[in-house]
Amino acid sequence: MLPWKRVLRPLAALLLTAAVAVVPAAAATASDATASGWNDYSCKPSAAHPRPVVLVHGTFGNSVDNWLGLAPYLVGRGYCVYSLDYGQLPGVPLFNGLGPIDKSAGQLSAFVDTVLAATGAAEADLVGHSQGGMMPRYYLKFLGGAAKVNALVGIAPDNHGTDLDGLTHLLPYFPGAEDLLKATTPGLADQIAGSAFLTKLNAGGDTVPGVRYTVIATRQDEVVTPWRTQYLSGSDVRNVLLQDLCPLDLSEHLAIGLSDRIAFHEVANALDPAHATATGCASVFS
Repeated sequence: MLPWKRVLRPLAALLLTAAVAVVPAAAATASDATASGWNDYSCKPSAAHPRPVVLVHGTFGNSVDNWLGLAPYLVGRGYCVYSLDYGQLPGVPLFNGLGPIDKSAGQLSAFVDTVLAATGAAEADLVGHSQGGMMPRYYLKFLGGAAKVNALVGIAPDNHGTDLDGLTHLLPYFPGAEDLLKATTPGLADQIAGSAFLTKLNAGGDTVPGVRYTVIATRQDEVVTPWRTQYLSGSDVRNVLLQDLCPLDLSEHLAIGLSDRIAFHEVANALDPAHATATGCASVFS
C-alpha cells in the first residue's frame, strides 16, 4: 500500500465519523416527514403559494435529516413541500449525494416530474443546501429543467466548487489520489474547484433565462471555500450574505442549512418576493 493511502483511509473514516456526528442519522424516517406535513402527495398548492417546493439535500445528507428545520417551517407557511434522496452509492445507507452529479441531476429531474404530476402545478421552486444548491443548475441548464422551475434558492451552495480551505491543492502531491476519489466518491471529486464537471456547468454563464436565483451564504463557511465563490452572476440573481442581515449570526456551513432562522426567513422571501419582509437578527423570532 502506498504511504499516502495509509493517511487517506483514516482521513476518510474521520470524515464519515464527523458526518455521523453532525447529521442525526436514522433519527427520523420518511414516515416522520409525512407526519410532519411534507412529502404529502395529496397536498394541493394554494393560490397564495401556487408552486410546490422541492428540497435538495447536500453531500452526506438525505431527504429527511437535512430538512427537519426548514421543511416544517415552509409547511407552516402554507407550502406543499417535498424532498428527495439522490446520489446514493451501493452499500452506503443514509449518506447520499456521493454519486456522479450529472446522474444526480437526472434523479432530480424525475422527482420534479413526479411532484408536478401529483400537484398539478406547472412549475416548482427548488431549495438546496450545499451540493443541493449547485446540482440543480445542471438540471436547469442541460436537462430541460428551466421550463419546469420558477426559482432556485441555494443555501451555502458550492456553485464554483471548493478548495476546502486549500486542502484540495495538496491532491497532486499524492499520486493517484484524484483518480481514487473519482472512482470511489465521484460526487466529491465533481465538487473540487476546477473539476471537469464544474467547468462544464459554468461555461457560458452561471444562469439560464427564465429562472430566478438566490444564493444565501455565510462568511463562517468552512466547507465551501472561499465563501465568495458561492455567488452567482446573472441578470436575475440575488446574492445574500448572512452577516449583512445579522452581524451576530455565526452559523457555519451546516448550521445555515439545518437550523438558521435568518436563512429560513430569507428562503421564504425568495420563494414569495412579492410579500418579502425585512430580514435581520429579529427574524429568528418570526
